[in-house]
Amino acid sequence: MAIQTYKSNSRKILLGQDNNSLVFLFAVNMLMFVIVNFLKVVYYLSEIPDEFFYSQVLNWLSLPAQTDIFLTRPWTLISAIITHHSIWQLISSMLWLWCFGFILQDLAGNNKLIPIYIYGGLVGSISFLLMNNLVPVLANNVQTVAPLLGAGSAVMAIAVATTTLAPNYRVFPLINGGIPLWVITLIFVAIDFATMASSNAGIGAGHLMAGMIGYFYIRQMRRGSDWGAWMNKFAQWLDDLFNPEKKHRQKSSSEKHFYKAENKPFEKKANLTQQRLDEILDKINQQGYQFLTDEEKAFLKRASKEDI
Repeated sequence: MAIQTYKSNSRKILLGQDNNSLVFLFAVNMLMFVIVNFLKVVYYLSEIPDEFFYSQVLNWLSLPAQTDIFLTRPWTLISAIITHHSIWQLISSMLWLWCFGFILQDLAGNNKLIPIYIYGGLVGSISFLLMNNLVPVLANNVQTVAPLLGAGSAVMAIAVATTTLAPNYRVFPLINGGIPLWVITLIFVAIDFATMASSNAGIGAGHLMAGMIGYFYIRQMRRGSDWGAWMNKFAQWLDDLFNPEKKHRQKSSSEKHFYKAENKPFEKKANLTQQRLDEILDKINQQGYQFLTDEEKAFLKRASKEDI
């Protein structure tokens, strides 16, 4: 398998590395959890009934099933997928996110995780709304459906995307050589499918549709179409806007061909160099293995054999 060629030589994306997408998603979800529960403590210590906390705080962050209420709170399409109220809901979501997100980031690069998370969350939220308002058996009881809250749809998209990319990737290697990733994802999907025969069908449908987005994202990526490119460009534009000293700019021709370095300008180097290997590994971390050229893949193959 091609991925295994560079896996042993690649430098892992470290937790403290700048712009680590997985750490960023963890931080956003944790921050929202802390804010929500801090406000809940304030309400409790102020002897304000719980009903006011739900109506004045939590309901403005969670996605309502009723379209008339949603139209007054459109931001809940996003806020709902990064907000958790229960500690167990948060732990469950973050464990699944870590399990699949770490693998996806390692294999596909650092800039795929957040777009898949957002696409999955949005599609899951929209599916939740449509199911509860268009399917008769659910629409009859839409007024009693609890609002949607949590990163379940977004994590499902990441899980399916990771499995589509590397279905035979094995986790828990001490258990009979490891469990293939597709087995874990199949269980994950089956649990959500089972909810389709209950009042939570809207949530289950949202998760399953989000999973389809993860699948098609990877399919399109393999064809050379990156659905998340515009998000990364927008994030880079914002970074340049608020941090002009870090502005990403194209190097001029003179900068590309004339540079200051301690090495002699015409010093000959061996074909296989650590510098070249580091450049290719950085490209893998940022863009993914599938974006390497044939020459770069051949270089990695030779480097793995010679162990440079």
